Amino acid sequence: MALLITDECINCDVCEPECPNQAIYMGKDIYEIDPSKCTECVGHFDEPQCVQVCPVACIPVNPQFIESKPVLWEKYHRLTGTNLATAEKTV
Repeated sequence: MALLITDECINCDVCEPECPNQAIYMGKDIYEIDPSKCTECVGHFDEPQCVQVCPVACIPVNPQFIESKPVLWEKYHRLTGTNLATAEKTV
């Protein structure tokens, strides 16, 4: 699943630097999340870091991009350039 920043965003600037995939960027009016880069921090952290730091709780799951945990892991490996088969052997 990718996450989504809603229009309750106050542009406090705390989420963008926390994203390990650089999926968060400033949109026209508020921050936005690129669903092709968002892994909900799978592979990096146990919980989405943007959700953890958001002071107004405006980052829900994006209903248009529902992805399973295995799909998020695949996306993480694609984005980081790590080999999925090798990573699975070390887990």
